[in-house]
Amino acid sequence: MVRNPDDLTQAVLAVMQRTPDVRLREIMVSLVGHLHSFVRDTRLTEDEFRAATALIAEMGQRTNASHNEVVLMAGSLGVSSLVCLQNNSLPNALNMEKTGISPEDSVFETTQNLLGPFWRLNSPHTENGGSLLRSPTSGDPMQVCAQVVDTQGNPVAGAEVDVWHCAADGLYENQPEARAKGQANMNLRGKFSTDAEGRFSFWSIKPAGYPIPTEGVVGRMLTAQARHAMRPAHLHALVYKTGFKTLISQVYAHDDPNLATDVQFGVTQTLTGQFVRHDVPPAASPATKPDVATPWYRLDFVFKMLPGEAKLPKAPIQ
Repeated sequence: MVRNPDDLTQAVLAVMQRTPDVRLREIMVSLVGHLHSFVRDTRLTEDEFRAATALIAEMGQRTNASHNEVVLMAGSLGVSSLVCLQNNSLPNALNMEKTGISPEDSVFETTQNLLGPFWRLNSPHTENGGSLLRSPTSGDPMQVCAQVVDTQGNPVAGAEVDVWHCAADGLYENQPEARAKGQANMNLRGKFSTDAEGRFSFWSIKPAGYPIPTEGVVGRMLTAQARHAMRPAHLHALVYKTGFKTLISQVYAHDDPNLATDVQFGVTQTLTGQFVRHDVPPAASPATKPDVATPWYRLDFVFKMLPGEAKLPKAPIQ
């Protein structure tokens, strides 16, 4: 018989403890414990509880084939990035003995990051050194020279690398606004294969930062907290090869004014890339373009893969 709040919590925990599935039982016991502690710690009122449940319902109602308010909220609370870092950092992410790396000697830092809502399947295959521009697109030219390596720094040859990013106006080509402004299908997207040294390269234009959607619950939270809605400029990459955990990554521009205050908490030191400005045109060679305007930028970056299962995510926007 329940006599007080503590009795109630213990009664609920006893029910959770009877869950047959071991992992589900662990999760539910912890969830109930933390939820009940939260209610106690904040002295949650009845009005606040009703408001909170209404917000949760609204997030579900605002989620559809082209927008996910729940995931947007998870990112804006840092939960998405926490799950990513917790599951992709050595030694937590894999058995160190299987790799020959000791926790004390390991210098591995994850380049895993958030997928974001704009990834698409079947980006056009592009030769190394080629361009991501599928239609005239304004912006400063950018050359990216990257390498894919394993946990011990060995090159990963024959990996499939999907790359995508927004235009200088902050729009991705699969947003209706971008199509209305003239971006072609698959603009600023490409799929590459790493060479024997694990390298790939391409030309594009330097991406810009952009705001997340603020029409819903997340936007009202940001306003209440006096936070901006901006994500810093970044380049997306998804690296796929059998025998490795699929790498989903973002490389953030070191010179973006919102680098330290990313609304989605995605920026890490490892994923901050140096987008180096050049004011002299590059010399003509097989790896450069002689007609590049100035200023232009170059990014050199190394992506690091963990051993594991190779599987592709579901495209967030249908």
